[in-house]
Amino acid sequence: MDEIVKLAIQKWPNVPACYGWLGLDARGDWYLRDDAVQRRGTFKQAKGDRLQHHKLIDFIKRNYQQDELGGYYFQNGPQKVFVELELTPWILRFDHALNVTTHTDLPVVTTRAYTDETGRAYLLSNLGLGLVHSMDMEHFADELEKQRWPLSEISTAELEQQFGYLRSPFDEKKAGLGRPAWWVS
Repeated sequence: MDEIVKLAIQKWPNVPACYGWLGLDARGDWYLRDDAVQRRGTFKQAKGDRLQHHKLIDFIKRNYQQDELGGYYFQNGPQKVFVELELTPWILRFDHALNVTTHTDLPVVTTRAYTDETGRAYLLSNLGLGLVHSMDMEHFADELEKQRWPLSEISTAELEQQFGYLRSPFDEKKAGLGRPAWWVS
């Protein structure tokens, strides 16, 4: 976490969290979801505008983390901005040496591979479950042939519960908290 963010949290410790305004898609792209986009539906229904400002993206990457209930957010100064996930909290890429890194540029140690009913590939790492980027499926397949990881099948519906994360931080059925007071259905 950036030092300036830590200082802002100390200075303003009670800033309410922000929900619904940021999404992460299956290719590791961040999307801004303003009020109009949110009114059109969930992140799956209406993504919003893809962020392209590199310094903002880098700031989000450096301050991205998970809370105790399984919601992912980035710490924007004193405010937690929760992220709507298209599928998983991590999107994984292979580099030229076949090391695996996250969409936030963190290197990870992978221990197990999964495929779902649609053919998507996942890797379990020291940070949790991540979706293999679609452009890296050839590397994934090659590494499976070399038996780099054991492979299991999994249903998309099981991912959140089995791997301890929330696609939507205000999904009251999974978090058991109810929607935030400001949420209007």
